[in-house]
Amino acid sequence: MFAPRFLQNTALLLCFVLLVGCGFKLRTASVLPDDLQNLVVTATNPDSQLFTELQNSLALSNINTDSKHATAELKLLKDSLNRRTLSLFPNGQVAEHELIYTVSYQLIRDKQKPITNSFELTRNYQDDPDNALAKSREMELILSELRQQASNLIIRQLGQY
Repeated sequence: MFAPRFLQNTALLLCFVLLVGCGFKLRTASVLPDDLQNLVVTATNPDSQLFTELQNSLALSNINTDSKHATAELKLLKDSLNRRTLSLFPNGQVAEHELIYTVSYQLIRDKQKPITNSFELTRNYQDDPDNALAKSREMELILSELRQQASNLIIRQLGQY
């Protein structure tokens, strides 16, 4: 009766030590510097879905985006989606794409040089002409996930400036 409980606790302790030893840690919400707690977000295209996603993510992170109290400006310069063909069906139609989502932004702080950054996120997408409607919905979901991932990445990067 004592041995199974001891083995169970030892196995649990061993798993914990291995996770800590390899550097694993849970990712917490990004903490932005004090001067970025009041941040106005602007965009060259204010109708972009990334702009809306970024505003929502900042609101969830308790960042004040009121322009009256802003001490810094985050400007979305560009977000674009490009496709690259990876493979073809025997009949010559595209079978698989690589989706490349590119984002550029600029952080402007008072009395500091603006910081401009850009990054790319990629995903593979398999096309199927026989299921066009389902694939269209899948593409919408992938784009939504890419925008959410880009928004989270921007906030994480802001925490490093």
